[in-house]
Amino acid sequence: MIFAIEEINNSTELLPGIKLGYEIYDSCASVSMAMHVAFQLSNRPDPVFQIGDNCSQSGVVMGVIGDSGSTPSISMSRIFGPFSIPLVSHFATCACLSDKEQYPTFFRTIPSDHYQADAMAKLVKHFGWTWIGAVHSDSDYGRNGMASFLEAAHREGICVEYIESFYRTDPKSKIQRVADVIRRSTAITVVAFMADGDIKFLFEELDQHRPPPRQWIGSEGWVTDPQLMRFSFCAGAIGVAIQQSIIPGFRDFLLDLSPSEVAASPALTEFWEDTFNCSLKKATSAKKKLCDGTEDLKTLKIPYTETSKFRIANMVYKAVYAIAHAIHNALCQKYNFTTYCKRQTNLSLNQVLSELKKVNFTQNGYHVSFDVNGDPVAAYEVVNWQNSESGVIELVTVGYYDASLPKGQEFRINRKLTWVDGNKEVPVSVCSESCPPGTRKVLQKGKPICCYDCMPCPEGEISNMTDSLDCIPCPREFWPNSNRDACFPKPVEFLSFNEVLGIILEVFSISGACLAIITGMVFFHHRTTPIVRANNSELSFLLLFSLTLCFLCSLTFIGAPSNWSCMLRHTAFGITFVLCISCVLGKTIVVLMAFKATLPGSNAMKWFGPLQQRMTVVSVTFIQVIICTVWLVVSPPFSVQNLTTYKEKIILECALGSAVGFWAVLGYIGLLAVFCFVLAVLARKLPDNFNEAKMITFSMLIFCAVWVTFIPAYVSSPGKFTVAVEIFAILASSFGLILCIFAPKCLIILFQPEKNTKKFLMGKNQT
Repeated sequence: MIFAIEEINNSTELLPGIKLGYEIYDSCASVSMAMHVAFQLSNRPDPVFQIGDNCSQSGVVMGVIGDSGSTPSISMSRIFGPFSIPLVSHFATCACLSDKEQYPTFFRTIPSDHYQADAMAKLVKHFGWTWIGAVHSDSDYGRNGMASFLEAAHREGICVEYIESFYRTDPKSKIQRVADVIRRSTAITVVAFMADGDIKFLFEELDQHRPPPRQWIGSEGWVTDPQLMRFSFCAGAIGVAIQQSIIPGFRDFLLDLSPSEVAASPALTEFWEDTFNCSLKKATSAKKKLCDGTEDLKTLKIPYTETSKFRIANMVYKAVYAIAHAIHNALCQKYNFTTYCKRQTNLSLNQVLSELKKVNFTQNGYHVSFDVNGDPVAAYEVVNWQNSESGVIELVTVGYYDASLPKGQEFRINRKLTWVDGNKEVPVSVCSESCPPGTRKVLQKGKPICCYDCMPCPEGEISNMTDSLDCIPCPREFWPNSNRDACFPKPVEFLSFNEVLGIILEVFSISGACLAIITGMVFFHHRTTPIVRANNSELSFLLLFSLTLCFLCSLTFIGAPSNWSCMLRHTAFGITFVLCISCVLGKTIVVLMAFKATLPGSNAMKWFGPLQQRMTVVSVTFIQVIICTVWLVVSPPFSVQNLTTYKEKIILECALGSAVGFWAVLGYIGLLAVFCFVLAVLARKLPDNFNEAKMITFSMLIFCAVWVTFIPAYVSSPGKFTVAVEIFAILASSFGLILCIFAPKCLIILFQPEKNTKKFLMGKNQT
C-alpha cells in the first residue's frame, strides 16, 4: 500500500500536484480491534488527505483499504456505511458482502467466494469426485464460503459425507474430534474452506497420527501459504488461488530498506531482528548481537525477498489505485492532453463513492473495475502442491478458471498434476462405483443420492450409458442383448424348410406322397384282380389321389407365412381331407350295401351304385368348399407377427382370421370321420375273408385319435411348434388311412397272389 501511494504521489498522470496521505492500523485479526479502528477513522479529523503542499487540518478519510478477513470487514462496513466511507478490501471474500443493501460502500479487488465456491465445485466434479468430506472455519468466511460451495456441489451432483467446523481459538478437543472424523471417513477427497491460521491447527493435529491418504481441495485462504507446505501428507493438494502478478519496481522498494526506516517501524524492526538474528537497539540476550548495518536483504532467499509471485499484494495494489482513480475522476479533467486538478475544493465522500463505482482502468496490465455488487471479474489459478526433486513441496500453477467464459469452458488444465502419495492417477472418491451400461442406479435407503446399488435392467429394457437412473424399454420389434446395453431386432421364427424339424416333416410328407403314388401304380397294374375290383376300385384310386394331396398339403405349412400361403394351407387342408374321408365314407357305405344286396329281395345296390357313390363324394366335398369359401370371403387367414408368445423373438405365423371358420372346417372333418367310424364299426362283423370295413374301422380309429389329441396339443404348443403339431396330425392321420386300408391289399397283391381270388374273398374255398 505504501509503495502504491508513493508511486501515485510521484505520478504526473494520476492526481498531478495532489498528494495522498495515509494511516496504517493493525486489526490483529480481531473484530473488536477492527471496529475500534473503524470508529477512529470515522470520527477523527486527522490530516489524511492533502491538497497541494498545504495540509488541510480538517481532512477526512476518503477511503479505507482492508480488512484481510471477512468478519472484520463486515463489522467495519456496517460502521462506514452511514458515513459513505468507501471500504475496498483486498482479501475479504465472503459472498455476503456483495449485498449492497447491507454494505453499500463495500468494494473488493478479490473475487467473491460465490465464484470461488463455484470454481471448487466444478473442480471436484471435473475429476469425478462425488463423495467428499468438508471442513470450514467457524467464521463468516468459512460459514458463508462453505454454504456457497455446498449449494454449487448440490447442483453438480456431489454428495458430502460430513461437514465439520472449528475456529483457531476453539479447545483442542474439538480440533481432535474434527481430525478423528477425517481419519475415520470413507471419502478420499476433503474440501477445506478455511483461513490459513485455522487449518494450521488441524494439520498439526493430523500430523501427530497420520490419517489414511486424503486428497485435499483448498480455498485461496490457505492453499498458497508456503508455511503450510511443510506438512508432507498434504502433497498433491489442489485448489484455486488468486492469480500471480508482477508489480514493477516493488522488489527494489522492498529490498532497499535503510536501518532508519526499519527502526521507525515496530513491525519492520521485529522482522529485521528475527531475519538477521541481531538487535537494532541493544543486545537483548547473549545469543543476539547488535546489528552493525552490514545486513543486506538482497543476499537472503526468504519469502519476503521472493517478489516474482505476488497474489494478495497485487490485490492491495489494485485497491489503492481504484481509490486514487475515483478521487482523480472527481477532481481532475484533461485539457489539450494535459491533466488539471482542482486544488481548492471541498471533495465529498459521496463523490468518491460515486466515482469508485464507475472506475474502469488497467494498471500494469491488470484490469480493474467493479460490477453492481462491488465485485471484480472472477479469475483464479488452479494450483497443485507438487514434490520437487529436493523433496520439498512446491506450489505449481496447473490451470486457470475464468468465470467470464461460457459455461463448460471456464476451466483450462494445462499441466499434469500429482496426487496424494505422489500418484500419477486421479484418486477415486465415490460412495458407490459407477453403474455400467445395462444397469440402473437404485438409491440405498437412508443415504445420499451418491450411494446406490447397481441393479440389472428388467427383462426387455436397456440402459446404454453409465450411471443411468432408469432403464428404457426396447421397441416391440427389438430385444436387448445379453449385456442389456443395446436393442437388436428380434429374430423372426417360423418353421423353415432348412431346419432339422422342417426337413424331417418334409421327408415324411414327400415319402407319404410317394407311397400313395406307388400304391396307386400297384393298384393300376393289378386293376383287373378281384382284390382291386372289390369295393369300387374307382373310389380306391380317388382315395389314393386325395391322400397324395393330403401328404403334399402339409408342405404348405412350412416356410415363411404370407397372406396367400395362409389362405392356401388351411383351405387345401380342409378340402383334401374332406375328399379323403368322403371316399372312405363311400367305401364304407358300399360294404354295407353290398352285404344287404346278398339278402333275398334286396335291391340296395340299385340305390347306391357308382353314380350315387360319385355324387356322395362330390356333394360331401362341395359342402367343405362352401365353408372354406365363406371363410375366405368373410375373414380369411393372414400372416401376422406374434410378439406376445415369446418376448425375445417374433413368431411369424398365420392368424385364423375367423376362428369360427377354422373350427367349422375342423368340425366338419370330425363329423364325417365320426360318421364313417360308426358305419365301419357296424360293418366290421359282416362275413367275408377280407372285410374292408375292419380296415376302415382301424383307420378311422387312428384318424379320430390323432385329431382328438391334436386339439389340446395345437392350443398349448408355442410358436412354430403349433405348425409342427398340425403337420404331424395331417401326416399321422394320412399314414393311418393309407396303411390300414391299402397295406393289407398290397400285401396280398404282391406277396400272397394265391389269395387274390374271388373265391377266397367270398370265403367259398373253406372246407
